[in-house]
Amino acid sequence: MTGEEMHDLVRRLYPLCRSITGDGLRRTLEIIGESIPLEITQVPTGTKVLDWTIPREWNIRDAYIKDAAGHRVVDFQDSNLHVVGYSVPVEATMSLEELRGHLHTLPEQPDLIPYRTSYYAETWGFCLSQDTLDGMAGGPYEVKIDSTLADGHLTYGEHVVRGSSSEEVLISCHVCHPSLANDNLAGVAVAVALAQRLSDPWYTYRFIFAPGTIGAITWLALNRERTDRIRHGVTLACAGDSGTITYKRSRRGDAEIDQVFAHVLKDRPHTVLDFSPYGYDERQYCSPGFNLAVGSLTRTPYSGYPEYHTSADNPDFVLPEAMEDTLETLWTAVRVLEGNRRYQNLSPYGEPQLGARGLYGSLGGRSDTKQAQMAMLWVLSLSDGLNSLLDIAERSNLPFQAIADAAHALQNAGLVKEWMG
Repeated sequence: MTGEEMHDLVRRLYPLCRSITGDGLRRTLEIIGESIPLEITQVPTGTKVLDWTIPREWNIRDAYIKDAAGHRVVDFQDSNLHVVGYSVPVEATMSLEELRGHLHTLPEQPDLIPYRTSYYAETWGFCLSQDTLDGMAGGPYEVKIDSTLADGHLTYGEHVVRGSSSEEVLISCHVCHPSLANDNLAGVAVAVALAQRLSDPWYTYRFIFAPGTIGAITWLALNRERTDRIRHGVTLACAGDSGTITYKRSRRGDAEIDQVFAHVLKDRPHTVLDFSPYGYDERQYCSPGFNLAVGSLTRTPYSGYPEYHTSADNPDFVLPEAMEDTLETLWTAVRVLEGNRRYQNLSPYGEPQLGARGLYGSLGGRSDTKQAQMAMLWVLSLSDGLNSLLDIAERSNLPFQAIADAAHALQNAGLVKEWMG
């Protein structure tokens, strides 16, 4: 999947009115399912999931504020951000003064519409630009929100790429936000592209597309018995803006996934953050009872760019080349995870004669030949069953792939074997 193809998927998903439940979320999963097969799970309203309860399902057909001339001053058909998520149905005539308590703007960004929700407290409201509000007269206004809150389901989708091992790598994306392109349609598009690229992996890769917070909690509640299979994981969000890559460590801080991203990113502009219990669904996967090794991969993190949670986070804000860069960063990390093994030196007494085995290049002096030779020497020196290939790459300051290639060459020559202890 190219950057342009990922961007096309963002554009296609962008108009849908998503929330933590409802038809927009299901339609989003249907469209993702055209690119990668999804197993859909529906969890009924009222189901207890850990300390939470699945809420009633929310759907909306239309909403507006009309002035006395019948003009829609605020129109859900123009932007689904105009309605506070999970607004209860309303039909009333009100003055501007009566309406003000239900209006949300961004005075510091007067031309933008904010994104607001109220999932667990029954209320209603509209979001509009400060410029629009400033132009509104005293009223009266016809106010209507044609929505329903009724028993239904929370829906999430999973795509699994089976590997040689039953141990799993988790890739998790939230799919609950309405028309916000970077947060998180870009993350969804990158996850789809990664899923398409994986072929015959060592690990099993589990992709979860679920509403934020309640979706991850629901998946954990329904899959407690399989969480011990998850060895590594990443939540993926804000994957398409022009900022540099940011990785947030897992709660453990020194998990293999944390080491992998530190290695992958060290030779390029980036930011690595320590874990905090605020953010995306890594905080659910990393909660103390589960303590999974799940980090977070973004470009500019949440709240770190002025377009965040506003109408400016549109498809023009996300860049095909940025999504390609995020994908390649993630792919490089996957390749390190896939190749990171421990080996045992089978000729540990003195240095074995590499030349006699054809392991030294015949052309001396070439930088790539010298690197390959040094990689073999480092693998032989540190292959004691304690050091992984990533440990060796870090200590030697050589690229991981050079170390992995050296290990394979030495294994083929009978000088090392994979450590099974």
